[in-house]
Amino acid sequence: MRSVMMVIGMAAALAGCATGPTRFPVQTTRFHFNAMTNRGTIAVEPLPGAGPASIEYKTYAAAVQSELLRLGYANPAPGATPQFLATVAFTRAPRPLPPRRSPVSIGIGGGGISGGRGGGVGLGGGVSFPVGGSGGREGIVTELSVRIRQGPDAVWEGQAQSLTDAGAPDADAAAIAERLARALFAGFPGESGRTIEVP
Repeated sequence: MRSVMMVIGMAAALAGCATGPTRFPVQTTRFHFNAMTNRGTIAVEPLPGAGPASIEYKTYAAAVQSELLRLGYANPAPGATPQFLATVAFTRAPRPLPPRRSPVSIGIGGGGISGGRGGGVGLGGGVSFPVGGSGGREGIVTELSVRIRQGPDAVWEGQAQSLTDAGAPDADAAAIAERLARALFAGFPGESGRTIEVP
């Protein structure tokens, strides 16, 4: 009986490991045409023609603005023309997550531990339960795009994209926007043309 309970405990631990991540790395690509060492006043706006700014857009714009201020840019005085303009856009779309399946199966009496896709624990006469879960989970693919202009010229632009478990505690728009903006401006201005992953 003790050995049965030990295997059940092991199965529970494996099930916990098999649930899969709720956060995935952020993939980020940046392009720029100079070293971006100059700082100045900057305004954050939607892309032209995007219509009135929604509440969700303002969440992403605020995350971008916070990162720009951290990098040394400043808000323009009321009525003043900013030296730089950052246009912000984002998209969100549902995407299935990888299934919660464990590659490990555990058997009692006839088996031991083995690798396989079925994944289960057998107790004596054929009673079993799966290690890990099954069935689809819904995720959210979010992309944040920012372009910085100085006058009519674009001097920097970047995109950050990641997949989030829709059921995760940090799946709300504010948390995702903050995470994408932080990754997008990590090591600013970044290596032009290179795609990196930020945990």
